[in-house]
Amino acid sequence: MKLSNFFIFSFFISGFLWSVQVEGSTRHHHNHHQHQHQHNNNNPNIYKNDPKKHQIYGFKPTKLFVFGDSYVDTGNNRKSIANSWKKPYGVTFPGKPSGRFSDGRVLTDYLAKFFGVKSPVPYRWMKYATNRLRYGVNFAYGGTGVFNTLVPEPNMTTQIDFFQKLMAESVYTKADIEESSLFLLSLAGNDYGAYLATGGTVQNLPAFITSVVNQLVINMKRVNQLGAKKIAVTALEPLGCLPQSTILNSFQQCNATENTAVDFHNSLLQQAVEKLNNETIGSTFMILDLFSSFNTVLNSKGVPGSTRFETPLKPCCMGISKEYSCGSMNEKGEKMYTVCNDPKSAFFWDRVHPTEAGWNAIYNALKSTLTQKIL
Repeated sequence: MKLSNFFIFSFFISGFLWSVQVEGSTRHHHNHHQHQHQHNNNNPNIYKNDPKKHQIYGFKPTKLFVFGDSYVDTGNNRKSIANSWKKPYGVTFPGKPSGRFSDGRVLTDYLAKFFGVKSPVPYRWMKYATNRLRYGVNFAYGGTGVFNTLVPEPNMTTQIDFFQKLMAESVYTKADIEESSLFLLSLAGNDYGAYLATGGTVQNLPAFITSVVNQLVINMKRVNQLGAKKIAVTALEPLGCLPQSTILNSFQQCNATENTAVDFHNSLLQQAVEKLNNETIGSTFMILDLFSSFNTVLNSKGVPGSTRFETPLKPCCMGISKEYSCGSMNEKGEKMYTVCNDPKSAFFWDRVHPTEAGWNAIYNALKSTLTQKIL
């Protein structure tokens, strides 16, 4: 990546934060907490066309363990912090706010559906749903990353600490992990937003991107060492196509300069995953290519089997001005946001997160891609 692109990119930073922001947080960012532990990402080749169950090279997971941010969080964020617990979040599913950063289901829910298991219970609520532990646990917290971010929630290292504690308490055995579990690590960009918001320079951004990917690899190695054999990690989605960026041109086109930086992140991640697979025997590390799947859906305004999105870059739910976001209320309790008539017709729900229909389209695009890789 040419460094000059980052200088060009700097013009887009003032007054506008480049990151996957938690629309559901008071600061609108995903937080990442800084920890130096080793994690391992098993790359499940997740989409095999099996009429019974979808398998990964003959491997059929019965448990999902999820780490990351709001793209996969299903209810871990504290209600005092996240808009994901406020109306109109959850209006499509389950009909009320559930802690998901969408109008309905998110990526975790679709992957669980694909494997024929229930969506794993959020870690914060596991003591209230012990019967769900057989499907795994979701440790993801919206607004977080591999390092500390602007949201006071556990970063990915701490999330893996939580999982390791459950192992130590024999909630799960090594056999559970090795034989029937898929691990998903999601990184949607909060580290970069926090970096720029706290004085990080554009000149040093390439070095910071390298450090983020390196920490993600440490995390993948760590979960592998804890027993995970099938590990998936998300590629970074096209940040320049998120409404928080495209609002500058009335949601007409993506910011190519931002996506150049995303390309750099994804290129480093691809190289790292290839190296891990060459070095590791009996484990599979795999990238879930959100970059390509987002672009496929946005460029074709949908995919076969999903809704058609006539204006795919325009979000359904927006604050009435830049001071407000989806779910915002003023001191009088009045709504400071607008919602489109039909969330199912929109790809994006808010400034950074897809709708349920959007995630369904991404899932369909991702599924076909992965199937092609395997067959």
